[in-house]
This record gives sequence, structure tokens and C-alpha cells, in this order.
Amino acid sequence: MKDLVSASLLGCDLADLKNEIESIEKAGADWLHCDVMDGVFVNNISFGTPVLKCVKKAAGIPLDTHLMITDPIRYIDDYAELGSDMITFHLEAASDPQAVIDKIHAHGKSAGISIKPGTPVSAVKPYLESVDMVLVMTVEPGFGGQKFNPDTLEKISEIRYLLDSMGRPQVDIEVDGGINGQTVKLCREAGANVFVSGTYIFGVEDRKAAVKSLK
Repeated sequence: MKDLVSASLLGCDLADLKNEIESIEKAGADWLHCDVMDGVFVNNISFGTPVLKCVKKAAGIPLDTHLMITDPIRYIDDYAELGSDMITFHLEAASDPQAVIDKIHAHGKSAGISIKPGTPVSAVKPYLESVDMVLVMTVEPGFGGQKFNPDTLEKISEIRYLLDSMGRPQVDIEVDGGINGQTVKLCREAGANVFVSGTYIFGVEDRKAAVKSLK
């Protein structure tokens, strides 16, 4: 599995979005992680389709869209059509997760499913046969800059074991929340290979060194 860094735009200066995207691409980030929050599923509001359309125009790397919204199936068409390469939704927010996965695939996009720190692996197991990525939240979703929760490492290991047992080792495991040069090592050892980081990358002057430390 290739290690990938997905730079979270929550950590960037949105007033200088184009230059921030160019900077992070030059630093070596593989994907751009866009957290879409509705203020209902999580207690925060971020940005939606108007901003992501601008991001897609400016970006030269894949758009990793993370939907932290209720009833996500309503918005799959919109986020697929604006150019998302990967669309991840929360298991806890969907009444029919398989239908969401199928709709994402119908658009020719990679489908990811995410779970909160308190959601058991057993809840996501039925969907491991059809998703392209599993996002394990290593903090409670909704706000950037939180401290990494080490209790989530066991979840990562269990999901990696299940995927390997199913003959699906190619499925990515993404982690998001408190990822830095130290916690990334723990997540990699547990079986993750896609690392979302915002503050750790955008909050420093030498962004290339920050990305390199994650890889």
C-alpha cells in the first residue's frame, strides 16, 4: 500500500485559497481533503459546493471530499459533478449506507465510509466488501486541531485485518484528527496508509518538511 498525505483545507488560509493550494501541492501533498460540515451532524459549519468548485479549478491533485452531513445521499450528485475524486460519508449519518456507496460508484467516483471514534468496527463490517476506503476518525468530527485519540488504533488494526482476510488489501484506510510526525507512525503501524493533516501542515513555514515527515 502506498502512503498518501491528504492535506485538510480546514487548516489553510481561506482568504488566500489558490496560493494555499499551490503551496501544499509544491510541498508534496497527494490529495486535498475537504471537510463539508452542515452544523447538524457535527456542531460546526465549514464550506460547501461553491467553495469546492473553486478548489477544483485551482487544484492539480485529487479532491478528497469528506461529507460530515446528515442524509448524505441527497448531495452525492452535487459533489460528484463538481469534481470530487473520492467521496466519503459517515456511516452514522446514512439510513442506507449501501445505497450511498452505490450512488457514489454510479458516478465513477471512489467511495469511502467513515466512522466516529465511538462507533464499533462491527457496524462498518458489512460495507467493507464494496467501499474503496475506510476513514477512521481519530478525534470527534467537527473541529480541527484536536488531540489524537490512541483508542482508535485498535479499530484501524481490526479493519485492516478484516480487509486482508476478505482479499481486499488494496482498500485504503484513512485517518483524520491529530495526525502529526509522531501519531502518524502509530497509525501506519496499525494499518492506515492515508493520512489527513491540516494544522500540522498549514500551520508551519516549512510545509515540505511537514509533508515529508508524514510520509
